[in-house]
Amino acid sequence: MKNVYSALIFLLLVTSAASANETHKKEVDEIFSSWHKTDTPGASVGVFKNGKVIYARGYGMANLEYDMPINADSVFRIGSTSKQFTAACIVLLAEQGKLKLTDTLYSFFPAFPDYAKDITVRQLLNHTSGVRDYLSLAYLKGLHEEDYYEDKDVMQWLVSQTELNFMPGEEYTYSNSGYWLLGQIVKKVAGMDMAEYAERSIFKPLGMHNTHFHNNHKTIVKNRASGYSPINEEATEFEINMTTLNMIGDGGIFTTINDIKIWDDAYYNSEILSENFWKEMTTETVLNSGKQIKYASGLGMGVYKGLETVSHAGGFAGFRAELLRFPEQKFTVAVFANRSDSNPTSMAFQVADVFLKEDFKEEPEDTTEADSAEKEKSNTQESKAPLEHLVGDFQLEPGIKLTVSVKEGVLHAYQLWNEKEYDFEPIEDTKNSFKIIGDDAFIFAFNEFKNNQAQVINLTQNGSHSIWKRVETVDTSGLVIKDFVGDYDSKELDVVYKIQLDDETLTVRVGNNDPIPLKFSAIDQLMFNGIVLDFMRQKGVITGFKMAAGRVKNLSFAKR
Repeated sequence: MKNVYSALIFLLLVTSAASANETHKKEVDEIFSSWHKTDTPGASVGVFKNGKVIYARGYGMANLEYDMPINADSVFRIGSTSKQFTAACIVLLAEQGKLKLTDTLYSFFPAFPDYAKDITVRQLLNHTSGVRDYLSLAYLKGLHEEDYYEDKDVMQWLVSQTELNFMPGEEYTYSNSGYWLLGQIVKKVAGMDMAEYAERSIFKPLGMHNTHFHNNHKTIVKNRASGYSPINEEATEFEINMTTLNMIGDGGIFTTINDIKIWDDAYYNSEILSENFWKEMTTETVLNSGKQIKYASGLGMGVYKGLETVSHAGGFAGFRAELLRFPEQKFTVAVFANRSDSNPTSMAFQVADVFLKEDFKEEPEDTTEADSAEKEKSNTQESKAPLEHLVGDFQLEPGIKLTVSVKEGVLHAYQLWNEKEYDFEPIEDTKNSFKIIGDDAFIFAFNEFKNNQAQVINLTQNGSHSIWKRVETVDTSGLVIKDFVGDYDSKELDVVYKIQLDDETLTVRVGNNDPIPLKFSAIDQLMFNGIVLDFMRQKGVITGFKMAAGRVKNLSFAKR
């Protein structure tokens, strides 16, 4: 009976395969083949072209406890892919004349410090407000994904921040706080929770009957996929990874492949959501300096293999998601996964490679800083370099450091911020470019050779570029390690960091959590888990430190 049931599960996995040819089907199935099982979570995949579903399929299980397979009607949490729906609520309210995108954060919430008088709704939409990320703040306070807190707690954390990451409009730094605040603004302006406003104004008019903002974790959701995380390196065993948090705005959308197809159709059909609405949603950010940023309102604007893209990824608890649109081709890929070890963004681009291979164009010559560095002939090695010429420490920003070495004749990488390690393999027909073994998503190009040592790594991922520069190895022999020991207090976080010396190793304890080893990344600079502590001294005595943690910057701690 069990074998019969398993066979039925596999038959149910296919929900639609409208017009994709057999070759396309096989190529897409190969991308998700490791999840095409009855004992593993997986993903729901949809491919839309010219308003039609040309391929939709589930891979793996929506629920491992009840042997429920994934299909196009399985309901997934889509993490930050939700942000476009929050932005949509704001843009609709602006169209209705109920708010202006130039309104300030202070005008809605005067409990904020005076800096909120300079933060506009538009800056919240495009991540240029400077407001520190609340999920990062929660982690820095010692909280974890399984810990519970409410909207009132988040608001208290944010209004307690005496500084911003930067002056509004000066920089772009992704901030979940901005979108959570936008959800609170919708509630204040519309006179109802954003979940209700979105249902009335977006989901019901469009016919998205299986989509909602999940603002009550106790709500029963039919056909819901459970979230999972692997508990071993082979990803053969899993544990449930869900959340009891009720915050919406920065995330919180539950939806299906079939419903997201309706949302995708609305991009091209202005019967319900106007052309002006979508124009506002896709208007790219311009900083105070005039520099243009490829982010609009809950949507990232990009170019892939010569084609324009509109997309957004998401991830929270045991869920990962990607919605990738090629507007000129009227082609979209949606990948919703219920496993935390997945990378739907990479997979969505691989699916696009299958269907759009005839549409891709030769990309124009890249004028980005990364490309310019690669082409600088005066100090770039023309021939293939020995592996020993590629080793060293390369840094993207303080604390985000990659150590490259040679182990057993293979180029090896160690990520200082999360202690992840992997081996490289050379890319054929290139001089000094490598990829991670088994992963084609990242290309590491070693460039700008000086004294037979690569000075730069140009990293490319799905068309995005970043530059990693060589840094000198840290010599801490002259430091007195005990000087760093002590209790450090943050008024803004309402937390104490206890730095102590355990068996000749500096560790930090946050609240009641276990101590974490600290590592020197520079003189008077310690780090753990990608968090950088820059220590300050007066007359040689340590008085505190400034913290940088990705989406939180310039956070002050004073030594007691």
